[in-house]
Amino acid sequence: MPATTPPTTTQTPSAPPRIAIAGIAIESSTFTPYRSGADDFEVRRGTVQILERYPFEVPEAEYAGVLHARALPGGQLEAAVYEGWKAEIVAGLEEAAAAAPLDGFFFDIHGAMSVVGLEDAEGDLITAIRGAIGPDVVVGTAMDLHGNVSHTLFEACDLLTCYRHAPHIDAWETRERGLRDLVETATRVRDGGALPHKALVHLPILLPGEKTSTRIEPARSLYARIPELTERDGVTDISYWIGFAWADQPRCQAAIVAFGDSADAVDAAALELADAVWRQRHAFEFVAPTGSFEDCLDQAVASDARPFWISDSGDNPGAGGADDTTHCLAQLAAREEIRGGDMSALMVALVDPETTDAAWEAGVGGRLAVQVGGRIDTREPGPVPLVVEVAALDESGPTGRAAALRVLETDGDASGAADPSAAAVSPADLAGARPTGLTVVVTGRRSQWATSAMYERLGLSMTGFDVVTVKMGYLEPEQYEAAADWLLALTPGGVDQDLQRLGHSRIHRPMIPFDDEIPAPTATDLVRGGGA
Repeated sequence: MPATTPPTTTQTPSAPPRIAIAGIAIESSTFTPYRSGADDFEVRRGTVQILERYPFEVPEAEYAGVLHARALPGGQLEAAVYEGWKAEIVAGLEEAAAAAPLDGFFFDIHGAMSVVGLEDAEGDLITAIRGAIGPDVVVGTAMDLHGNVSHTLFEACDLLTCYRHAPHIDAWETRERGLRDLVETATRVRDGGALPHKALVHLPILLPGEKTSTRIEPARSLYARIPELTERDGVTDISYWIGFAWADQPRCQAAIVAFGDSADAVDAAALELADAVWRQRHAFEFVAPTGSFEDCLDQAVASDARPFWISDSGDNPGAGGADDTTHCLAQLAAREEIRGGDMSALMVALVDPETTDAAWEAGVGGRLAVQVGGRIDTREPGPVPLVVEVAALDESGPTGRAAALRVLETDGDASGAADPSAAAVSPADLAGARPTGLTVVVTGRRSQWATSAMYERLGLSMTGFDVVTVKMGYLEPEQYEAAADWLLALTPGGVDQDLQRLGHSRIHRPMIPFDDEIPAPTATDLVRGGGA
């Protein structure tokens, strides 16, 4: 009997899933007087512009980009701006869904946005989005670990992940992981598979990022556990959100979220990591030695380490500070070693469009009397009167106009004058003014001076001064490498590291560190979702 050839079978590959993308990404302090508006944001519209945002090869899919808005951390977003963008996102998603069915939606957010009048901005936005795309579209998000996971956000998203490093060296890696998991899951669900199981555990802990850096323990070891947990059978991803300490909202607290194919494995992983965090709840310490700014400056002056960096942490624009408090500037300008030129010091940077424009009008080498800072966050000492010489100007960076001002001293001492206005300083005083050791950078837009390139645009160097005071919390990688020594000054401002000074009243209590000892979370606190 002749041999027979078995029938040839061909499997038609699945078509790529159809994935929509939108989001509003900002970290917002509710304790700063600054209000974030449309001009603070980089806004991208349409598929091409939004995909250009990602510096990685996106997974194969058919993408429908709607709107993405991103800003430096700031204050609460103006309600009218938010409502306008929300309406645009919803309309765009309805249009995309009408054109062809959507399989997935990537919610590209930070996770700590506050909007005037709302308690849970991301929860409000994802609820509106679900109304546009329906309950069956797979939703994934990739967030900053300083974001918040409310019950509303958790219920509306099928896949949630966040950064595993602070400073955030894995920000793009996290978004790539989140988008990849979304594409894979959306394809599987479209072809008849089940949604992953997911679990949430809230922890009544609310800490500033400067106490939870992964450079130091215990955060370093806690986040180092995550890869092993994700390698367990049935677990796809697990994340630990620190939460956002500078908003006064019920959703602000730590969270653990896990998801995967096995409900038992997912639950066990979430509870295990939650227990590990809880056991370390009293072990979190600041990433650097701390003190008042006066104490930090005393130590910097006495030290042989150069450059000696000091973080003006309470007004860190990278966490939502106004970027113009003058608590540190006033003390630098009054310090005898700096006034006399025996020590060089750099204060970088205060947002002050009025002074910046005046410096541009004067030009490089121009001398003028100005009052710097204190126009947004008006807490004492308010605007600081200075006589300055324009050392450098630049408008090529993200700050808009920027000016490096060399502080001068006159015989009349404008900083102590009864009327420290420009009119109080005569042309003769300006001409005869003597350089001090202080340089201050002012900008037209709020900014965070974290990279050497920003300094170089003004002819400055991260290592070119004896003392560098920067409006930061923990130092970013280039700053950290540049600093011979470093102190974290516990300064006043909208993102004060001393949380008790801020006056939270709407967070859940009890909460560490506001309360000394409280009941431990248990398995009964675990919230489940997803799955078949």
